[in-house]
Amino acid sequence: MAIECNVTRAESLACQALKAAGVSSDNAQSVVSALIAAEIDGIPSHGLSRVPYYADQAASGKVKGDVEPRLTEHGVVINVDAGEGFAFPAIDKGLGPLTSRARESGLAALSVGNSHHFGVAGHHVEAIARHGLVALGFGNSPAAIAPWGGKDPLFGTNPIAFASPREGKDPLVVDLSVSKIARGKVMMAQNRGETIPDDWALDADGQPTTDATAAMAGSIRPIGDAKGSSLALMVELLTAGLSGSAFGYEASSLFTADGEPPRLGQCFLAIDPSFFGAGAAFSERVEAILSAMLAQEGVRLPGERRLAARAAATDTLMLDDGVHDELVRRSGG
Repeated sequence: MAIECNVTRAESLACQALKAAGVSSDNAQSVVSALIAAEIDGIPSHGLSRVPYYADQAASGKVKGDVEPRLTEHGVVINVDAGEGFAFPAIDKGLGPLTSRARESGLAALSVGNSHHFGVAGHHVEAIARHGLVALGFGNSPAAIAPWGGKDPLFGTNPIAFASPREGKDPLVVDLSVSKIARGKVMMAQNRGETIPDDWALDADGQPTTDATAAMAGSIRPIGDAKGSSLALMVELLTAGLSGSAFGYEASSLFTADGEPPRLGQCFLAIDPSFFGAGAAFSERVEAILSAMLAQEGVRLPGERRLAARAAATDTLMLDDGVHDELVRRSGG
């Protein structure tokens, strides 16, 4: 059952719930802004349903809710140490310097280490693209995918995101997980007692399953079989490898309050098209290929559903009643 909730009230409830668990006001606002954006874009698996997990981990110390990320720069490389805190404040701190360095030098990189769940990968690269830059983003996560041919998870579902600016339009955003499905969707099915399609996951014995609980105890199938497994490895090295953070098999769960901090990594690349061969004509080339795509019946551009959901959004959210009630309970409001 869904409950209608004003966006401002939902934001206030979520912030209060996090602050009650020891999260600083600034960090809570950064986290909740990202979760609200996910709700507005029709991605509830990365929205306010995450608040109880975040709050419990802040209360237990698994994530340091009051830490301030530390930034250092080495030429066009920006490093941010999240300090075992939330990813969103750390990424927020690094994006400004990242876009500035890319504007100055043609390209720049942001590496975030000792971090946490970074939400909707596409939102971060979209923010970069709104500065007129081409962007790539990567993030690793706790182990959910087994190396191809194995059955024990080593790699995370490891999102890859890309964004390109468009003249006078919202950026083109490509956001995908290297898993067949986001693990959060399997978790939501488990919470609701629902089955899942038999091509989403394997159980602990490496066999296909429709049981969401068995899937959470097993592994998620990679996209493209062996190719997806290789992409997951690539992301592990770009994120945890470069930042000195935990690989997927070393990271603790994002859904429990016990255990060590997950210490995940993220990596972002920003590219100024004006430094490259196409120069100012890059935007024309973008529109040329997108027009060629749309000339074919039945084709839609990546990210169109999110933009449509965003355009249709009002000042209210439809929240699962369990999510709403939990926000009210934890916020005291």
